[in-house]
Amino acid sequence: MDTSARTDRIRPGQAAPGIESGRPMEWELRSAEAADVEAIAELRATVMRPDLERLGRFDEHRVRQRLRDSFSPQHTSVIVAAGAFAGSVTVRPAEDGRWLEHFYLAPGLQGRGIGSAVLRTLLKRIDADGVFVRLNVLQGCAARRLYERHGFTVEAQDPIDVFMVRRPGVGALES
Repeated sequence: MDTSARTDRIRPGQAAPGIESGRPMEWELRSAEAADVEAIAELRATVMRPDLERLGRFDEHRVRQRLRDSFSPQHTSVIVAAGAFAGSVTVRPAEDGRWLEHFYLAPGLQGRGIGSAVLRTLLKRIDADGVFVRLNVLQGCAARRLYERHGFTVEAQDPIDVFMVRRPGVGALES
């Protein structure tokens, strides 16, 4: 994963705590290391808990273990915002494109534009390869709206998961 620093402008009123509204918020993607697994597993449990509880699927151990079992440092980036751990994202190769997985952002940073900026950056890279991107979200998860704004459409769904796909170059990358 690319570890270059980025600076994106966050919309006024949406700056992260400690960052003045309307000022550029610096963030970067750094390559994950094996030692990052527990921090990412904890963030996953925190971020997914409300949706998993709503669906009657939350299990304190399983939510962390599923991340540990599928953790792939070579395909994962850690999101660093304002100099601190802010989240993670995995872009895994697949037969016909890429799978976007384990995209978690600390709750205090959600809704402030960082997730959109990270997703926009990743999609530009993937679009350069001209391949499809797939992901799945839990039914009723607010992140689905983020993905739809970036051109993802529903491919299939079941009572728990919504499987989404995005064709190369589709979607509003400036959201």
